[in-house]
Amino acid sequence: MIQVKEFIDTDTVFAEKRANEFLAELKDEQVVSICYGSMIKTATSGNAYQRSTILVVYKKNVDNKTKK
Repeated sequence: MIQVKEFIDTDTVFAEKRANEFLAELKDEQVVSICYGSMIKTATSGNAYQRSTILVVYKKNVDNKTKK
């Protein structure tokens, strides 16, 4: 089964850190694609912040040999 997991920067955790932690749990053959994007978020104070988004497309169960 193909699954999609999205990681978005927050005020306390970077998307990259969470995505890398998730990817460390997967086997190489489970990873289908990884996409990256960024956006600008404007706070009420008028300050602009860049936010990153990482999308991981992966196979949930490859087969009995690679199942986690």
